[in-house]
Amino acid sequence: MQREHVPNLAFSWEGSIPFLPWTILPYWSINAFYGLSLFINDTTEGVDRLAKRYLTVQLVAVSCFIVFPLTATFERPPTSGLPGFMFDVLGGFDKPFNQAPSLHIALLVIIWDHLRRRIARSWRWFWHGWCALIGLSVLTTWQHHVIDMPTGALLGLFALWLIPVAGTSPAAGFKVTANRKARTLAIAYGCGVALFLALTVLLTPRSGAALLLLWPALALAIVAYGYLGGGPAVFQKGGDGRVTLASLLLLMPYRLGAWLNIAAWTRKLPSSVPVAAGVHLGRFPTVREYARFASVVDMTSEFPGLAPPPTVWVAIPALDLLPLDRSQQLAAASAIETARERGPVLVCCALGFQRSAVAVASWLMATGRAQNAAEAIRMVGEGGRRIHLTEAMIGSDGDWQ
Repeated sequence: MQREHVPNLAFSWEGSIPFLPWTILPYWSINAFYGLSLFINDTTEGVDRLAKRYLTVQLVAVSCFIVFPLTATFERPPTSGLPGFMFDVLGGFDKPFNQAPSLHIALLVIIWDHLRRRIARSWRWFWHGWCALIGLSVLTTWQHHVIDMPTGALLGLFALWLIPVAGTSPAAGFKVTANRKARTLAIAYGCGVALFLALTVLLTPRSGAALLLLWPALALAIVAYGYLGGGPAVFQKGGDGRVTLASLLLLMPYRLGAWLNIAAWTRKLPSSVPVAAGVHLGRFPTVREYARFASVVDMTSEFPGLAPPPTVWVAIPALDLLPLDRSQQLAAASAIETARERGPVLVCCALGFQRSAVAVASWLMATGRAQNAAEAIRMVGEGGRRIHLTEAMIGSDGDWQ
């Protein structure tokens, strides 16, 4: 069946992008790396992971090509020699409606990430440069419009997030939470997803740039999934505060909003206050603020850790606005007590109002500095910092005996 009136999403200035026939060589090279990467693996798990990433982007991209076909508007000039032959072969399988998201870019993200971990350090800059050339070649061969590139990169990063190198997939073992507040927050973030998707649909006919709204839509969808049952693992944050590259980039729009929220709520408050025995309670710090602490116990899941040595960064990821479970409380209490041996400790969450306050109160109870939950709340509050803390969040006295 022939499609009529297939749209395109091109910017007016794209006509100034030069056509460089020789760049068909790096463009084509991804086909070799596609197959070669499957054989450059240490384990069978590595092969499976790469194959699943390939399959993920291909299924999503092909679905988009079928449901939302777009066409390129370029009329490529005649070419001869090897580039001409390669363009002729390319035209036989790279169909004109396969535009956004660029499958070429999505696969490039996956292959780049796979091989950068396996190439000797002395060759990595060459690999990064060659991959950059492959990325640019989708434009200089006039195979894609500009907007196809970020949408393709977004798809590739999603595959990296869904099938991570370390740990299990965020989709593994998913179970809808029984926590009513968590479900409410999931719905709230889901409404944000719906809003950005609606704006994408409404604005894309006016400008292809509106497809960039899929970035915050995807970020909020991941957060909504986390509250619905995926848990803190959706942020892919390790115990040292580091996050995966996919998490860092995919969730950037959400993190930007979270940073603005910190500024709005805490701009008139001290960044941290002392509580007891060298332990301080505060918001998520800036580089200047954490430098005066020997250790940071970070209760956020949404922010990457900041501290290089000598500051020790310990992360116990917990979702914002939800109570800590018992294992998180015990882990926080133990981490704080251990960190005290190195010097001053900052216990932080986003605002310093709840997660970090519960962590400090749990430490006070676990170490016997507070005899009951009410006393722990009083001691945490004496620092003069605003907190949202109830006895139920800390647990009964018997839980700490």
